[in-house]
Amino acid sequence: MVRNRDDTQSPWSRSVSDVLEQLDVSKDEGLTEEEVKRRRERFGPNELHEVEQRRWLEVLVNQFASVIVLLLAVAAVAAFVMGDVIEGTAVLAVLVINGAIGFVTEMRAIRSMESLQEMTEVETRVRRSGDDQEIPAENLVPGDIVILDAGDIVPADLRVIDPSKLQVDESALTGESVPVGKTSEPLDEDVPLAERENMLYKGTYLTRGTAEAVVVATGPGTELGQISASLQETGEKKTPLQGKLDDLGQKLVPLLLVVAAIVLVSGWLRGQDLFLMVETAIALAVATVPEGLPIVATLVLARGMWRMADRNALISNLASVETLGSTTVICTDKTGTLTENKMTVAAYELANGSVEVTGTGLDTKGTFQHGGQELDEPQDPAMQEALKVGVLCNNASVTEEDGELNVSGDPMEVALLIAGMKGGLNRDALLESLPEAREVSFDPAVKMMATYHDSDGRYTVAVKGAPEEVIDASSRVVTGEDSRELSATEKDELIEKSERMAEDGLRVLGLAKKDVDSTEGSPYEDLSLIGLVGLIDPPRKEVRSTIQRCQDAGIRVVMVTGDHAGTAQNIARSVGLVGSDDTEVVEGRELDDVENLTQAERDRFVNASVFARVNPANKLDLIDVHQAAGSIVAMTGDGVNDAPALKRADIGVAMGQRGTQVAQEASDMILQDDNFESIYHAVREGRIIFSNIRKFVLYLMSCNVSELLVILIAALLGFPLPLLPLQILFLNVVTDIFPAFALGACGGSSDIMDRPPRDPEEPIMTRINWTELGLFGILISAAVIGAFVIGGRMYAGGMDTDEAVTISFLTLAFAQLWHVFNVRDITSDLVRNEVTENLYVWGALGLSSVILFGAVYLPGISLALSTTPIGVEGWLLVFGMSLLPFVIGQLERELRRRVGTSDS
Repeated sequence: MVRNRDDTQSPWSRSVSDVLEQLDVSKDEGLTEEEVKRRRERFGPNELHEVEQRRWLEVLVNQFASVIVLLLAVAAVAAFVMGDVIEGTAVLAVLVINGAIGFVTEMRAIRSMESLQEMTEVETRVRRSGDDQEIPAENLVPGDIVILDAGDIVPADLRVIDPSKLQVDESALTGESVPVGKTSEPLDEDVPLAERENMLYKGTYLTRGTAEAVVVATGPGTELGQISASLQETGEKKTPLQGKLDDLGQKLVPLLLVVAAIVLVSGWLRGQDLFLMVETAIALAVATVPEGLPIVATLVLARGMWRMADRNALISNLASVETLGSTTVICTDKTGTLTENKMTVAAYELANGSVEVTGTGLDTKGTFQHGGQELDEPQDPAMQEALKVGVLCNNASVTEEDGELNVSGDPMEVALLIAGMKGGLNRDALLESLPEAREVSFDPAVKMMATYHDSDGRYTVAVKGAPEEVIDASSRVVTGEDSRELSATEKDELIEKSERMAEDGLRVLGLAKKDVDSTEGSPYEDLSLIGLVGLIDPPRKEVRSTIQRCQDAGIRVVMVTGDHAGTAQNIARSVGLVGSDDTEVVEGRELDDVENLTQAERDRFVNASVFARVNPANKLDLIDVHQAAGSIVAMTGDGVNDAPALKRADIGVAMGQRGTQVAQEASDMILQDDNFESIYHAVREGRIIFSNIRKFVLYLMSCNVSELLVILIAALLGFPLPLLPLQILFLNVVTDIFPAFALGACGGSSDIMDRPPRDPEEPIMTRINWTELGLFGILISAAVIGAFVIGGRMYAGGMDTDEAVTISFLTLAFAQLWHVFNVRDITSDLVRNEVTENLYVWGALGLSSVILFGAVYLPGISLALSTTPIGVEGWLLVFGMSLLPFVIGQLERELRRRVGTSDS
């Protein structure tokens, strides 16, 4: 037995009397206070699980639990030990900034359950011991009789006992875009949650009518409670970028120790001063640790966040920006993301033919296409009657203020008013000539609604509702200005036609009327059928092209909706997600036993593009299936029910306009415009970010390797040290930080979305990148050693002179600066590319050059670094040798571009 849930199983499949008997409660009396006390002790309060809050200290410590950060900490200590306070302070500053950003982000994320808790803080009306009373919802127990009115939030999971014209908005739980009618009749046991018409679920609310219902589950036992629990169970994931940075750090440790040891031992064996060699080894170790890596990665990701915000995509998790770039599957909701979330009348089926209506959403301009004619206002009397009934039998409101339409009410009723406005009918003006005398509200039991209107001493009855019910209640059919009898055969044909319209993705209503002498009596007898009206939530105009661009980029788009299969398939075809001959639609119930799927079934689900009648658990299962197949999954959602799936997905995408707070706080990204195109742009930015991080790492590591090799080669050849410890640390700040920051701001190559997604397992540095790193390191170090040897011959003191060391120092510095152009994308142009067009790169080169000149000619700095002026010949040697790695690197890049070799 699940805690907070009574022993009653599948209450929707049992009659009201059976449910009440099993709960041992009387509808008229309710529970006694003694029984309430016993049940509260057994089931607990009607509250969701409290989030297990992590202490701020634990969160703070967690920010420093990575290999790269630990290496930086060791490097900072080493810098302070050897007396380099500036370098040590700089590294510590990096650690503090990086930790602060992560701390603030995570402290926000761990409170994602607070809005769920707020949903329980409501009062509710309950019947106990024969008296109706107001109590806090948290005091409800299974068996309580609850009384609800329109506007009330459902306080627990309830079985409907006595509904009256009851409609409920369940969009936050089921994804259903329109309110659903409720009944008290029992249903099949296997009916999905979205179709349980005799159940009310915690967190939804009544839009119309009243009800008496009995509590069958409270707190964690409710559907909302189970979502809350699964949201907590869905643990935090380490993003691909975090994992790759840690892997890179782990690879640096042995390389750092081995090279530093070789330099130390070889120098000491050749008679170098032991303290100098220890100092040099420590300086190399400090230089090899890429202290710029975490902070540059953080700044690159933050810049990506700003750019995405400009595209209406708000990112709540820095590392998720990069994860977007490796996305291989986008599981997207239908309503409001692929579609406009604005119901629109698309067509009418009348006795004398079909009428198509143009114009979508709230656009009041449109035409009526019938019999080869396209008219601004319909001339056919039957069509005019159809528009009139749709406007009269209606509770919605459409008003215009300052040139903008303000709408309220049921989306389908709003659509009928808009269709009337297209045909020249205004509801207020129509009600002046046909004032409403009586309304019979929509009743889920009969699935129809009716209004009575004064008309020259008689009453016109306008009726709309489920097509099969309206057709069954009709004895005649309107043919124009007249009507004729409606035969049983014609009724069957019309019902089949309504089913075909539904299969084409339309929501179908029947329209009928009659004239009577009194407002008494049933409105649903002897009606004259006017016809059928088909409504659709039209796809967004830009969606088809965006889906095609996603497919060109190797990203699969999967529609996941709570709607019927026919509606889902129709929208999928209209947006180009599937072809006209693709009839494959997977229903959510097929995912119920995902753990026991065969490989063939898994392959079918992985390859399917349309999923219909999907519930929250199905979304989690679908994510698991795709992730097990090696995919990086982005999942969209807007309701409370979507929160666990948003957390389970690699990237959770919540809607900003219609999304619940719970969904938004559980997500990694919020779409301010609820637009699918914004996801595409976010994925593109994610790819650019990973490309920039790879550029930065390749640049930084090849610069560090060149420093290692210069010292190592000199030690092995028995040369004096071409670089002094403080010079190494100085270069580490100048050439690592400024150009690396600039590389993080590259705009990305023009073809970045013409490539397939990266393999999610692909490291930041691929085998080709490591080869390039070694090549560039060798080129730069060879140029420096060459300049050192030539410089030694230029001066009387040989390589031991300050001039020769200054030449090698400057050659290394400028070679590293020019090297920034060697990390452009292979597919980019030699002259015009993402690096050369980056103004920040030129600014970084200018600033670094000024600093390097100051290192030679400013007395205080030159004294600390042991540099000295080198004259014109020395500068020519520096620039000549430093440009060699750049020239060879560009030749290598161009050769690889011509033969089509990628970085992967």
